[in-house]
Amino acid sequence: MKILVTGGAGFIGGNFVHHMVNKYPEYEIVNLDLLTYCGNLETLKPVEDKPNYKFVKGDIADKEFIMDLFEKEKFDVVVNFAAESHVDRSIENPDIFVHSNVLGTVTLLNACRKFGIKRYHQVSTDEVYGDLPLDRPDLFFTEETPIHTSSPYSSSKASADLYVMAYYRTFGVPVTISRCSNNYGPYHFPEKLIPLIISRALADQELPVYGKGENVRDWLYVTDHCKAIDLIIHKGRVGEVYNVGGHNEKTNLEVVKTILKALDKPESLIKFVTDRPGHDMRYAIDPTKLETELGWEPEYTFETGIKKTIEWYLENKEWWQNILSGEYQNYFSNMYGKRLENTEQ
Repeated sequence: MKILVTGGAGFIGGNFVHHMVNKYPEYEIVNLDLLTYCGNLETLKPVEDKPNYKFVKGDIADKEFIMDLFEKEKFDVVVNFAAESHVDRSIENPDIFVHSNVLGTVTLLNACRKFGIKRYHQVSTDEVYGDLPLDRPDLFFTEETPIHTSSPYSSSKASADLYVMAYYRTFGVPVTISRCSNNYGPYHFPEKLIPLIISRALADQELPVYGKGENVRDWLYVTDHCKAIDLIIHKGRVGEVYNVGGHNEKTNLEVVKTILKALDKPESLIKFVTDRPGHDMRYAIDPTKLETELGWEPEYTFETGIKKTIEWYLENKEWWQNILSGEYQNYFSNMYGKRLENTEQ
């Protein structure tokens, strides 16, 4: 079987490439990535010399390039991780999210339709459902929850999901969709909450926390997510959506304090900053469908997963320090600088 993994130099896609290359030596895994700011080939160093792995650089929204690639490689399965994914960046520049997340998805779907792909899998997000109130812990997102987006990012992902289902219903393209909660683990780009807090705490720098840190997220260790997608592309029912959640709800402040305690750093590093516009309050996924139909269950609790994650960042400082020494520092200053200044006035 030949599988195209788009966005395989990113966080979740890179972990998925590791999982598939090592678990299925008889498969051919082709990693397609444009290597934008969060694409990092250093993530793939452990597998780059494997005989069943190949990297291709390119844009999933480039129609001619994608059609040529599909004609040449004759893929059996496509797993689409390629996406702009940072909510703050989508507020700063929504246009690139339409290009990558919507036009890129449609381009891939057209290629899948033309070349008769056996399965197209769309990696989506629980953010397409909007958010849940903090005072209703009994409510969870199910696959039947209506789409109700809050940010340009989640709107672009919801639009892509709708196109995926339209190509299934209109053209018969064999598709599946997974919608996951917040992932964490190795190779996470340092602009996201957990690696941001780890890297800055180690440097004894201020830790920006939006609002009062009350926003709740359901945290999913990335390896559990990769195993779920593996199951879905092999055994999931065509035309279905599967929610993937970790049963690990934590406030952002709880996450930050957990990391500080593990690193033996003071809570005085925490700096509450102006909240971002349209910040969703609570995400919580009900993964019952995935558990009952395919037998999936998360291996990691937040406590075991965060311990493993912190250990990885301590043992792989060169990976994330190489990122922090480049474009990311400019991004951090642009995104958080004014917010930090405002709180000091």
